[in-house]
Amino acid sequence: MSDRVRSRDELHVHRLLQDMTAAWNAGDATAYADLFTEDADYVTWFGSHSSGREAIEESHRFLFAGPLKGTKLSNSAAADDGGASVRFLAPDVAFVLSAGGLAGQASVVSFTAVRQAERWRFASFQNTRKQEIPGPPR
Repeated sequence: MSDRVRSRDELHVHRLLQDMTAAWNAGDATAYADLFTEDADYVTWFGSHSSGREAIEESHRFLFAGPLKGTKLSNSAAADDGGASVRFLAPDVAFVLSAGGLAGQASVVSFTAVRQAERWRFASFQNTRKQEIPGPPR
């Protein structure tokens, strides 16, 4: 893969992350779910698993209308300053590692992005809440 092609693909992956942040911040479950493959796996910070775009949309429709209504997502991966680590495992597969989350709820998020029919989408999502490691026992 040439540096030029990799750079273009990396920009597409960053754009995908920008679109994710925009869809979340707009509370748009349809636009949010459209960023995922038809058979994507989505694991939340509390261990809930959604399988497939339809389930991702359904769960986010509930969340955006209820417990997470009006929340804003920050995502270093969406930054143009290279705030995400993007590693290409194959020409059409990228592993993305990012920091982000809701206000006061810092997380580390890993994604697998895949190119299908010239469009990049997420095939997997794993969100892990950052927590302090307890000190030594007393």
